Amino acid sequence: MDYGHILYTVDDGIATITLHRPEVMNAFTNRMMHELIDAFDCVDADDGVRAVIFTGSGRAFCAGADLSHGREVFAKGGSDVQTDAGVPRDGGGMVALRIFDCKKPVIGAINGAAVGVGVTMTLPMDVRLAADSARFGLVFARRGIGPEACSSWFLPRLVGISQALEWCYSGALFPATEALRGGLVRSVHAPDELLPAARALATSLTAESSPVSIALTRQMMWRMLGESHPMSAHRADSRGILARGRSADAAEGVVSFLEKRPAVFTDRVSDGLPDLFEGWHSPEFG
Repeated sequence: MDYGHILYTVDDGIATITLHRPEVMNAFTNRMMHELIDAFDCVDADDGVRAVIFTGSGRAFCAGADLSHGREVFAKGGSDVQTDAGVPRDGGGMVALRIFDCKKPVIGAINGAAVGVGVTMTLPMDVRLAADSARFGLVFARRGIGPEACSSWFLPRLVGISQALEWCYSGALFPATEALRGGLVRSVHAPDELLPAARALATSLTAESSPVSIALTRQMMWRMLGESHPMSAHRADSRGILARGRSADAAEGVVSFLEKRPAVFTDRVSDGLPDLFEGWHSPEFG
């Protein structure tokens, strides 16, 4: 796919996805949705990519949905993709679900204003870092709509129900320091230190670990947020220990430890992951 609303680069095993409509503060469009989904497909297919950094061009991360078409923006639904019943699917939700399914760690480097879908698309990312100039806003009630991009599922799990409701009820903009206090972001940085910090974190998370083990860990942790009993985790853990215990990576992990040398893991994410969830699949949108 030729990208026009995002940039996609890979350097030293780290993919960087950049929202790239700086003249309109990277406002979210239907085209951007399709490009982001395609970029994450590229991430998962490329065994040379260990992690993803997600950021914005210019002074904003993402100012939310592109409202240049006026009141019809929301009336037309969320995207050009429809369910079998003819209901337009929420475009932000499609991006959020694709990030949720990603097999690589995803780090948000929020460089400026992140409003509406500009916040909610970051919620399924594993870690969010912010520039000290960043501003956040869950402004849906102020626009007469409701939460989108699966944020009613993700946000309370990240920051707790009371904080989630406070931010969503008021729709007020809040600074990076408040996002840090509320648990939305991990750390706050000077603007010119944000991407270096994100790259350093991506490297520290992935440099010495098995890519397949990381992929399984990501899938297990996120999916278990929706389970009601630890027995579900025990079942998945047991399958995982059996499947990965027989792998080349597990043998290498033990031998490299005994030989006191860095491990060289050869198993590939693109070859597929063990099914730890009894045939679990993302529910279809009916």
